[in-house]
Amino acid sequence: MSWDFSTEPEFQHKLDWIRDFVRQEVEPLEVLFPGCEFLPLNDERRRIVDPLKQRVRDQGLWAPHLGPELGGQGFGAVKLTLINEILGRSPWAPIVFGTQAPDTGNAEIIARFGTQEQKDRYLTGLLSGEIFSCFSMTEPQGGADPRVFRTRAFRDGDDWVISGRKYFSSNASVASFFIVVAITDPDVPVHRGASTFLVPAGTEGLIIEATHHLVGALPHEPGHSLVHYDGVRVPSDALLGEPGQGFMILQARLAGGRLHHAMRSIGLAQRAVEMMARRAKSRFTQGSSLADKQLVQAFIADSYTELMPFRLAVLHAAWLIDTAGEHAARAEIGACKILASQVLKSIGLRAIQVHGALGTTDQLPLVNVLLGGVALGLADGPTEAHKVNLARLLLKGYEAEDAEWPSELLDIRREAARTKYGDLVDRVPALPDSP
Repeated sequence: MSWDFSTEPEFQHKLDWIRDFVRQEVEPLEVLFPGCEFLPLNDERRRIVDPLKQRVRDQGLWAPHLGPELGGQGFGAVKLTLINEILGRSPWAPIVFGTQAPDTGNAEIIARFGTQEQKDRYLTGLLSGEIFSCFSMTEPQGGADPRVFRTRAFRDGDDWVISGRKYFSSNASVASFFIVVAITDPDVPVHRGASTFLVPAGTEGLIIEATHHLVGALPHEPGHSLVHYDGVRVPSDALLGEPGQGFMILQARLAGGRLHHAMRSIGLAQRAVEMMARRAKSRFTQGSSLADKQLVQAFIADSYTELMPFRLAVLHAAWLIDTAGEHAARAEIGACKILASQVLKSIGLRAIQVHGALGTTDQLPLVNVLLGGVALGLADGPTEAHKVNLARLLLKGYEAEDAEWPSELLDIRREAARTKYGDLVDRVPALPDSP
């Protein structure tokens, strides 16, 4: 049995390098190029970002979420967690390390379900960090329940024709291609009637009707788009996987993404806690520092006691994936997704409060921590849906008791104990009289 919290020295050295590199080299990009991390690199940004990416490659750390056969490192989920919790500190860090969402999940399903031709066409550019992609699933009338999806795809000769609207398609305005989930057989349940397609940007009939931004986002950020697939025609080789595999591919795509969100949330929450602690020791009011005020001390203690169990929950889910596979970790992944939103919101709000009015401004990243928690409670499935699914998974492990009273009732337990050990003891205590 191996069960400890140590990190092998060689990998710890890599983590130390990542931590210093992100803080010293990557975090400055946030103020040099705010909101530009998902924009195609212009000459100015390329002069800085490309050398940083090369330094990551030189360290053998590029695309750590992928296996060696795809140009990644094959670190496994636990080591990826330790990396991603550092990268989560900065919106630019995933770009510099080749682990940015939604491209990570999109690359994984192309690698897993795509043909060699599809990998050559789409995966190479994603892995090099030269192109962006868009996962186009959610629809205006619903996202968490694919049974209400209306986007359809039907065969027409050797082609597929896709018609419908998708909402909140992230990075649609800068994507080189779209991964589209459409119903191909409406007469069977959705888990057998949906299919997934790879649609190049610029395909006739692919219309971006509107782009919406999260509150606080800058106008030039790619945002989240309403996309109209107006009779989009694609060849048969645009199908990812087999007809009817869309739901399975969808679940494979979202499960990993949910845990990746949680991994990165650790780092973002940690950064907020660090800012809170530094501000508390630096700010003085009414004759003493904020760090001497019991309410502020409670803020810091509460934040730490939320962050640490969350971090351990993510690491445990990652360990379970490494040892038993992703299917075995479904409950743990769902729990981490729920916790990520809750932890970011509560820690973000406390950090803002400790920083006072300054914490609410765009001069500090704390509002983004809070809003990130709100958004994460909806991304890749709302918290409420994850709670329902988690409860169902947990309840499968229990059976109804075939008795009028709970098995833990004291009288029942006493009788069972008397049956088991009664001949070895002189007297089994009676139940005390009620007052």
